[in-house]
Amino acid sequence: MITLTRLNGPQFALNCDLIERIDATPDTIVTLVDGKRYVVTEPVEVVIDRIRLARSGLIALAQRIGAEAPSARSLQLISGDPED
Repeated sequence: MITLTRLNGPQFALNCDLIERIDATPDTIVTLVDGKRYVVTEPVEVVIDRIRLARSGLIALAQRIGAEAPSARSLQLISGDPED
């Protein structure tokens, strides 16, 4: 999620995975994959930087979680009498 500012003032959080394109006409218009559009005060470069920062933060968090996770144990076949 990234935070952006609507042209009329209020901030909102946007799932950046849903962005189809960003246009500067001269206002910045963020178009989502479902066709919904948001006019925001941030320039295109700032929106792209926020997307980049959000995604790199997710990658860093995933790596940290992976490093802290206990090592996976492999499954082993145990043969023998099922009544034992």
